[in-house]
Amino acid sequence: QVQLVESGGGLVQPGGSLRLSCAASGSIFRISAMGWYRQAPGKQRELVATIIRGGSTNYADSVKGRFTISGDNAKNMAYLQMNSLIPEDTAVYYCNLQQYGLGYWGQGTQVTVSS
Repeated sequence: QVQLVESGGGLVQPGGSLRLSCAASGSIFRISAMGWYRQAPGKQRELVATIIRGGSTNYADSVKGRFTISGDNAKNMAYLQMNSLIPEDTAVYYCNLQQYGLGYWGQGTQVTVSS
């Protein structure tokens, strides 16, 4: 079993920043990729950013230039630095881990961008 716990969400004003963390525990042997997804009310869950074991990253067009994903394989951690936040970023952000062709999800952390 793999468990993922997200943290770092909260309420922030437009233009502000947040740093999300994802801690993986349990049966961790070789992580292939970790990523961040988000789901806003009335919308489907969408990809925000991913990072693979070799370090390559991918971002949704809506967050390019504002968000940065990073990972620490030794600590089984992933991070999402979120800058220049806008109200449209408001969503529940979920961490995802891929290992041996299986995917795991955390419970999510709420990010609210509002003045």
